[in-house]
Amino acid sequence: MGRLWWCYFLLTLLINLFELRICKREQVVTPPLPILPLPTYSQLKWQQREIIMFLHFGVNTFTDREWGNGRENPQIFNPSDLDAGQWASVAAEAGVSLMILTAKHHDGFCLWPSKYTDHSVVKSPWKEGKGDVVQEFVNAASAKGIDVGLYLSPWDRHDKRYGNDFNYNEYYLAQLQELLNKYGGVREIWFDGAKDPKTKNVTYYFTEWFSMVRELQGSINIFSDAGPDVRWVGNEKGYAGDTCWSLINRSSLSIGNPNITHYLNTGDPRGTDWVPAECDVSIRKGWFWHKSESPRRLSELLDIYYNSVGRNCVLLINVPPNTNGLISDTDAHRLKEFRAAINTIFHNNLAQNCDVQVSSQRGGEEGGFGPENMLDSDHLGSYWAPSDEQEIREHWIEIRGRLRFNVVRIQEAIGLGQRIQRHEIYVDGRLMMQGTTVGYKRLHRVDGGEVEANVVRIRITKSRGLPLVSSIGLHFDPFWHSRFGMP
Repeated sequence: MGRLWWCYFLLTLLINLFELRICKREQVVTPPLPILPLPTYSQLKWQQREIIMFLHFGVNTFTDREWGNGRENPQIFNPSDLDAGQWASVAAEAGVSLMILTAKHHDGFCLWPSKYTDHSVVKSPWKEGKGDVVQEFVNAASAKGIDVGLYLSPWDRHDKRYGNDFNYNEYYLAQLQELLNKYGGVREIWFDGAKDPKTKNVTYYFTEWFSMVRELQGSINIFSDAGPDVRWVGNEKGYAGDTCWSLINRSSLSIGNPNITHYLNTGDPRGTDWVPAECDVSIRKGWFWHKSESPRRLSELLDIYYNSVGRNCVLLINVPPNTNGLISDTDAHRLKEFRAAINTIFHNNLAQNCDVQVSSQRGGEEGGFGPENMLDSDHLGSYWAPSDEQEIREHWIEIRGRLRFNVVRIQEAIGLGQRIQRHEIYVDGRLMMQGTTVGYKRLHRVDGGEVEANVVRIRITKSRGLPLVSSIGLHFDPFWHSRFGMP
């Protein structure tokens, strides 16, 4: 009887321990609440592209001008060796996943056979008037797995309806529909507020245009000064503000307003809309190809990268085809160098094999929000989350090891909102750098060259709610020492 009782007791104990273990497994720590506003899926995908490409091409390419007057003879457009496949190959080698073509610039010349005007490739000698640059561009990009975007200038200096708001807006909307219906999925549509300064009180029906874009292609990103999906950064230098929020108040924006450039450059921590910034710059001085110009130095392109992608933005770099209809060898070579340099700098994360410690962890060591999440390959879905207990007031990340670096990388889990407002970086206990916003990616370069250290601490001193860090990195930029001596 006694032996039977002990067997019963042990069996009951084992069952209870097993049930307790199951209960513990079921007590999954919940993730922190998001902080509004949040990005859409299309905006997140756009942000991860980091570098995209603009192609300014048209009659200006043949007149050696930046802005056409609308009176150009279509006969001058004759790119005898045009090869959109070469454009796509150059983009692919540069790691570009989205290309945007100027389907029509201010001069009004259309790179496709629009049925609403004859001021187009139809009147040119190229392919005896039977060519379609937009179609060749779309086909070539698709063959390389590259997404496409289009720019359709709101200002048409050729069309006589310009200045008659109703008639002109009907014409513009018709061409917009034509492009979005004819050429398949477009991932970004690019608008600016360019107007003829001599024509007073011209009104563009942006609200109607945007609504039509949404109706025709729901997953597209609309770019303009005021978004709604992507905003202009406020300059054409490729530089974002040292503080750069993806948050902004769209009600404070108007397209083509020169008085809002600073606001566009920095964003707004109290913004109610998620409209991240795109930094546009040309690889040359001009936007269209000019024989007299050369591409920017590699050192300058790297500076632009650090001040655009490294400040929570996407870099839109213009690479204009020449009069032959090809991207010039010098430009293609510089782009390839640019991509190789970025890969060299960031392929190796020196923090990967280090001891990484944090100030606290949501749910404790078994909560699933530990420092290891900052060293995996998922830069959006997994993240370190500190404890939200009230007595914990300081949040920090510490990397320990034998370190030699000159670049510090920090990334937030922006799918749950942009949060970090201020942060500091200490090297072996000494304050080395201070910063404000982080967002999708923040890159800090060490002034004066490389640093050798044993402990690097990233201290987050102010944030909107709990900071959520998705990735950290220490990198070595071999180009930073001789930056001013580079080609």
